[in-house]
Amino acid sequence: MEVLDEYTGHVDPQGAAARRTLDALTITKVSVGPMDNNAYLLVCRSTGEALLVDAANDPERLSDLLGHGTDRPTLRTIVTTHQHADHWQALGAVAGATGSNTVAHPADAGPLPVPPDILVEQGDTLRVGECELEVIHLRGHTPGSIALLYRDPAGHPHLFTGDSLFPGGVGKTTSPENFESLINDVESRVFDYLPDDTWFYPGHGDDSTLGAERPKLPEWRTRGW
Repeated sequence: MEVLDEYTGHVDPQGAAARRTLDALTITKVSVGPMDNNAYLLVCRSTGEALLVDAANDPERLSDLLGHGTDRPTLRTIVTTHQHADHWQALGAVAGATGSNTVAHPADAGPLPVPPDILVEQGDTLRVGECELEVIHLRGHTPGSIALLYRDPAGHPHLFTGDSLFPGGVGKTTSPENFESLINDVESRVFDYLPDDTWFYPGHGDDSTLGAERPKLPEWRTRGW
């Protein structure tokens, strides 16, 4: 698989992956499957250990993303951001091939094709090598949707939001109550908690920053989606 080292936050369906290199961590984004799902491979630069956010589809492409040489990273963990089937089509295949631990929130564990090895709640932490990720529970798109936060000691925060936050709005909800829950969590647990230079990585489409989206929050709440 071609991997571009000029990271813009955009990848094309079935196209090249894009890698962002931080001091301690690399983040590689690839689009998989017919719904243009994003999968993110996080690799600790010190240890070579890796964590995959959403084994959404195309296990062969995800295997190519890991690489096939002796220097390929060791995939230790696969995190599923939420229970919707387009985010776990390759979970069983990739976990089975790599022996990775699978992670999800307990409220979304039931529909997954393999029972999670690790259940996480709001405020829990996960590790990828020497790097720490914080779990943020965002209720509304699904009961157990989670985001993962990496606070880069040498730069700005990085937030993997699944389908709870996109450029232009929060994720789809099925009732006014679920929308209220999601917009409240996104405001209090994301926008009130993190600075404007936080870069976020959604489950579909292009990335954005909290600063670019913050002025739109009142509009999102008023329109109700």
